[in-house]
Amino acid sequence: MPPTNPAQDDLYKLKYMRYSTPLSSRYASDQMSYNFSPHKKFGTWRRLWLSLATVERELGIKEISESALKEMEENLDNIDFAAAESEERIRRHDVMSHVHVYGLACPSAAGIIHLGATSCYVTDNADLILLRDGLDLIIPKLTQVIKNLQAFAREHAELPTLGFTHFQAAQMTTVGKRACLWLQELIWDLRNLSRSREDLRFRGCKGTTGTQGSFVELFNGDGAKCQELDRKIAQRHGFSKTYPVTGQTYSRKVDFDILSVLASLGCSASKIGSDLRLLANLKEIEEPWEKGQIGSSAMAYKRNPMRAERLCSVARHLMVLQMDAGMTAGSQWLERTLDDSANRRICLPEAFLSADVLLNLLLNLTSGLIVNPHIIAINLARELPFQVTEPLLMRLVSKHHFSRQETHEKIRQLSLEAARQMKAGARENPLFDMLEKDEFFKNVQDVLQELKDAKRFTGRAAEMTRGFCDGEVEEAIKDWGISSDGFE
Repeated sequence: MPPTNPAQDDLYKLKYMRYSTPLSSRYASDQMSYNFSPHKKFGTWRRLWLSLATVERELGIKEISESALKEMEENLDNIDFAAAESEERIRRHDVMSHVHVYGLACPSAAGIIHLGATSCYVTDNADLILLRDGLDLIIPKLTQVIKNLQAFAREHAELPTLGFTHFQAAQMTTVGKRACLWLQELIWDLRNLSRSREDLRFRGCKGTTGTQGSFVELFNGDGAKCQELDRKIAQRHGFSKTYPVTGQTYSRKVDFDILSVLASLGCSASKIGSDLRLLANLKEIEEPWEKGQIGSSAMAYKRNPMRAERLCSVARHLMVLQMDAGMTAGSQWLERTLDDSANRRICLPEAFLSADVLLNLLLNLTSGLIVNPHIIAINLARELPFQVTEPLLMRLVSKHHFSRQETHEKIRQLSLEAARQMKAGARENPLFDMLEKDEFFKNVQDVLQELKDAKRFTGRAAEMTRGFCDGEVEEAIKDWGISSDGFE
């Protein structure tokens, strides 16, 4: 039952009797949660109204007084949310509800707030600010994840490990080279996010259908002042450009573009999470493990890869959200329709919160991955003898003049017997011992010994890892001010 203490009742109802998304209540950072909070959103609306009034006065609208601007500035964050909610229940219009409540806080400005503007002046421009600020939170975190994985790849550039295709043992690679597969995709994500950030523009002051008609009236037909209004307000909010053409809203393809890039990050995170889950099963690489962490409520010995599992789970949600933005962009009518509004209130914040969750998880994972070289060596030893049979065949035929057909048949027979013994319970692969003891190979024991060195069979993996980390990875992160101590 809920508490009966009145002092606790409101807090209890707020926290425990209403649904809240786990993205903000459980997983995402405080910074990203605040970026899409009512306080940030409606505070941004007020800053946009102040910019509009300030620039209109600068451009000759004398009805806007200095005292009105002063009152507006003094009340930017003095938001009576309860009053705004009460007004919206009456007016059924969120923007006009906040215009009214802002006017109550600054009576000298009440008559000029929102002058010449349409609702999308505040809603769309504020959304663009939130999208930009969200990207500014995401990009440094992603860069640090790349930096962490770069260090990991360099450290393990030469450590041989089994490669897997179809999750069946395949040609060897190195632990560092495998990490480069993850790194490459994250670098593509960084490039795409950076491009989206650079492409982002301001909607500006375009009026109800994108013609600036109301501002033409306000400035007595002076089109140059309309353009100057657009430019100055954009600059006040950190944008160097506005979209030259809009309807009532900025094109919803902008949302689709950004959510597509975030969904692509989700793909990368899901791939990394899936790989780590498989490697955890092999006990070759494990997640960081806290001292008091519990893997299972029943099976006390378990170390479940819960971070990687959460990574895959949230990534799946992020990838699906791209569809919301695409379907919204494709279904807009002419200069505007309102069926975008409710959908965007959900999918835009959730996409950024989801991306933030993924990056927080990746920061934790990549800063503390546990590599178990002994387990890797054991797994490798069970497959290495089979993998060297082809190089052995080539060496014996080309260097020692063995018959290709006779050698192939002998290796085939011994390999099948070794596989049979392993399936029957042999703890180690007996093929090397069988080759060494077989009379056929008595004169090439030195060759057999050479082929036991796993590093001979990783190709250019170590060289490729170092070249990639020193080249493309370093180039990708250099513009983001990432130090060895972490992102700033």
